[in-house]
Amino acid sequence: MPNSAMHFHFEDVQLNSFNEAKTKAWITRSIETEKKRVGELNYIFCSDQYLIKINQDYLNHDTFTDIVTFNYVENNVISGDLFISIDRVKENSIEFKSSFSQELNRVLIHGVLHLIGYNDKSTKEAQEIRAKEDFYLTLFPDL
Repeated sequence: MPNSAMHFHFEDVQLNSFNEAKTKAWITRSIETEKKRVGELNYIFCSDQYLIKINQDYLNHDTFTDIVTFNYVENNVISGDLFISIDRVKENSIEFKSSFSQELNRVLIHGVLHLIGYNDKSTKEAQEIRAKEDFYLTLFPDL
């Protein structure tokens, strides 16, 4: 598809087993299932310290988080910058008793769902986005 691109950047972290091609195909399929198109998506993997600085500088939040998403969506073309703290993903995988890859995939799709228009401010919205995450996680092969 012209004008679409998905990139994965590593700031101050490394991922040992990350299948970029499979992840791109999965995210693309998920976006298309929502009747949207993939635009420019930049995933930036980083540490807690890197992400809290983004959170403080751009959102005036002084808390650790697993993902910060900057939305550049136009019409039905899903575009944005998604900063993901690998430190938070590791902690969450322990807390929620899931594998690191499952938790990483949950955060990857969570950010996309925000770009598509799903929110998690209210209890009802949080339940809806969680159900969508669970659905799209079933589409990811070899989790």
